[in-house]
Amino acid sequence: MTEKRLAQQLHFLMEADKLKQVLRRTVLTDGSRRENDAEHFWHFALMAIILQEYADEPIDLNRVLQMAAIHDMVEIYAGDTFAYDVCANQTKAEREQAAAERLFSLLPPDQSAQYRALWAEYDQKQTPDARFSASIDRLQPLMHNYMTQGHTWKLGDVRARQAYARIELMRTTAPKLWALCDQILQDSIQKGYLKP
Repeated sequence: MTEKRLAQQLHFLMEADKLKQVLRRTVLTDGSRRENDAEHFWHFALMAIILQEYADEPIDLNRVLQMAAIHDMVEIYAGDTFAYDVCANQTKAEREQAAAERLFSLLPPDQSAQYRALWAEYDQKQTPDARFSASIDRLQPLMHNYMTQGHTWKLGDVRARQAYARIELMRTTAPKLWALCDQILQDSIQKGYLKP
């Protein structure tokens, strides 16, 4: 290992620490504060480990966990885009592509290419690993919304059809998890956490 390679890796890792400063709209389940992207990654990874048996296709858990670790890292530069913000989502892809180029270029060339490709794979959601990762990424904030009586849904004036569109991928990727989400959304509507 060369000194230059190690220096690049350490620089990337220190830059990654900024993920702790990126606040999401989602609040902790006790409602005390907004979660940050690093906390989201940890919870996403734990959920993937515990819920892997619900993937409808064979998955490589190691790759899923790598996707969990890097999927939101671009938000260090691009910021967190609220899933239901129509205007911000129009420029999200462009902002995140530029951020990915900037961020992953900090790594040595082989790792830069590897993790840039893994990030793109997650973003495109064309492989079983990426689809399962995206399913868990959608389940985590949905559960937080339910546990906080729709806190973020209410702030964003989110409607049930929008929440259902967000989890649609799960219907074929993780049908049992989709059924759970359906129950959560129906109960949320009945309890007034989510507008019909």
